[in-house]
Amino acid sequence: MKLLLDTHVLLWVAADSPRIKAIRKRLLSADNEVFFSVASLWEIAIKTSLGKLQADAAEIREAALDGGFLELPVLGQHALHVVGLPWHHRDPFDRLLVAQAAAEPMKLLTADEQLLAYGGQVELI
Repeated sequence: MKLLLDTHVLLWVAADSPRIKAIRKRLLSADNEVFFSVASLWEIAIKTSLGKLQADAAEIREAALDGGFLELPVLGQHALHVVGLPWHHRDPFDRLLVAQAAAEPMKLLTADEQLLAYGGQVELI
């Protein structure tokens, strides 16, 4: 199964947070391909530059790649898929991640219950 990490989940994985205990086996399973989006790196970089987050997007990217995760670029089809999304969520990064998950298709792993309104491509951890 293809899994896409929401930005906060990517940060938790990079920090080896206890919050990922419930999904650790899935992330390490050879049956799953785990992706992180370039959109998440962009979000981390923006929030870091605004002083809202203390993180290094380059280090997080390197750790994710070293951990066997795959980088998902933002493609035109992803951006165009956002147009058809209902406005259940206002955050542009989350909307893009939902669009990527739907377009690929893959499951978006998140702790944001509000994203569940988008249906089957979103899974709460």
